[in-house]
Amino acid sequence: MAMTSVKIGKRPSVITLSDRAVAKVAALLSEEEGAETLFLRVAVAPGGCSGYSYDMFFDSEIADDDISATYGDVRVVVDSASAELIKGATLDYSDSLSEAGFHITNPNATRTCGCGSSFS
Repeated sequence: MAMTSVKIGKRPSVITLSDRAVAKVAALLSEEEGAETLFLRVAVAPGGCSGYSYDMFFDSEIADDDISATYGDVRVVVDSASAELIKGATLDYSDSLSEAGFHITNPNATRTCGCGSSFS
């Protein structure tokens, strides 16, 4: 699994995207109206069976304290509160018979739920 990481400004990227994730996000973005102004926002929200859950969606508004990185044609933005919980994480995408969809590997997670969508 090849990965590309790009540092923006003085802040290092919080989450790394695999090449497969970049390709899938780029394909999904190309289907969106106004794609040229959209980016992928990765966030952490309270909830889920393990305490926190991941949230990913296309967004067009950026805050002053957001952390941004670019992977190929895909811009990824993480808010500063979420950044502390996912620092060093990797977003990957799989489309196999046994596992399909996006998956976040988070070195800060001490416990995850069975479905992998929440952590503590």
